[in-house]
Amino acid sequence: MMQMKVKHIILLSIFLCLLVAACSPIKLLDSEADDGFRLSNYKTFDFYDVEASGDALQPYGAQLDFLQEQITQQLEQRGLRRSSESPDLKVNLGIVVAEEIQTRETNILTDPPFYVGQRRYTWKSRDVEVGRYQQGTLSLHLVDNKRNELVWQGAAQGVVPEENKAKLQKRIEEGVKKLVQNIP
Repeated sequence: MMQMKVKHIILLSIFLCLLVAACSPIKLLDSEADDGFRLSNYKTFDFYDVEASGDALQPYGAQLDFLQEQITQQLEQRGLRRSSESPDLKVNLGIVVAEEIQTRETNILTDPPFYVGQRRYTWKSRDVEVGRYQQGTLSLHLVDNKRNELVWQGAAQGVVPEENKAKLQKRIEEGVKKLVQNIP
């Protein structure tokens, strides 16, 4: 009887962990590493210069410094240190923010039929716009500075809160943490 309760508690705990992970607002898209790449083989890193300017950085350009701080913090926790003098790794960032449309499909039980032709009512399913949101994608590339070769790349995606700076920074923090934890 006691073993049964323990098994149920363990199964429930595993289910809850999977549920929480599935509800995360950040989704890892992919990651790929060179054969034999290990982050522990490198000691220092630095960022490539950002080449975008003007409208390309609006309205999220102010968060670029925060993004680099979060990456620096996560890489330092993994044993690297930031150095601008001939770093072992160079970090390249790719940021894309695009407007997406949220839709739902019409339903014959709740949506009225369309009038098609003379005295004929028909129902056709269609997508109805219910909202718009910003979808952000962060690509992180690690380049071996001596060989000038890409050794690891990964990407994460999530909804970007526009109005709330604190939520945006929390989302950046979560995304960077997931990406960096995925580096072998």
